[in-house]
Amino acid sequence: MSDKAEQKRFGTPDETRTFERGTLDLLRIGGAEIGRLTLQPGWRWSEHVKPLAGTELCEAPHFQYHVTGTLHVVMADGAEFDAKPGDVTALPQGHDAWVVGDEPVVVVDWYGASNYART
Repeated sequence: MSDKAEQKRFGTPDETRTFERGTLDLLRIGGAEIGRLTLQPGWRWSEHVKPLAGTELCEAPHFQYHVTGTLHVVMADGAEFDAKPGDVTALPQGHDAWVVGDEPVVVVDWYGASNYART
């Protein structure tokens, strides 16, 4: 953490990355990077980010707070669950995920966002 007070807003991110059916807004604050992912209905990691990542599964670990929508997560070991608004998830490397239903998924990611959808 830095030694000075800082305040930023996702409405004016330091960086925005776009990928098919999604965006990542990235803030650099307090010596860290925090991301807000917005994933549209129909988004699936293995279809829309895998081509950018070049890996079979998402290899970025995540520590996320789920704001809106439902995200279905499937881990490499076969474990799976739905993450919904109010949930906090810790996802290690090796997972796929997709939006369930017609509502966009919004998550705030404290770990792993800085490498997400980097080209």
